[in-house]
Amino acid sequence: MDRFRSRMSAIKPILPFLTLPLLLIGQGTASAQQPDRMVRIAEIEIVPAELENYKAILTEEAAASVRLEPGVICIFPMYRKDSPTSIRLLEIYASRAAYEAHIKSPHFQHYKTATLPMVKSLKLVEMTALDPATMPLLFKKLDDKK
Repeated sequence: MDRFRSRMSAIKPILPFLTLPLLLIGQGTASAQQPDRMVRIAEIEIVPAELENYKAILTEEAAASVRLEPGVICIFPMYRKDSPTSIRLLEIYASRAAYEAHIKSPHFQHYKTATLPMVKSLKLVEMTALDPATMPLLFKKLDDKK
């Protein structure tokens, strides 16, 4: 038993590196699609008088997108603490095709047309992950907490 403990203590520091490939393989299609994932940040400035209306429509649209569309991994709306009319969305799609399907969905079309007069400016910033191998682990971590 002491010999086993000795070997385990020697392996323990490198265990995360040994299990990472297994976790990624276990992700199946999620890891296979990872290079195709589309990640971006939407920077939106809202007309102050329309802020509450905008937030209600956005909240409904984001929830519907995540709930109804398998290719929508994340639409995470937030606002700057020092400027509530400065909305930011973290958007993660399984692929460009998933994004294209999303913008054709009825709930997105409603959001887009209903909020058009409320938006002062919109900037879509395409992002690239610095550490794409960690992304599946992030979602696994969230699943483990359920």
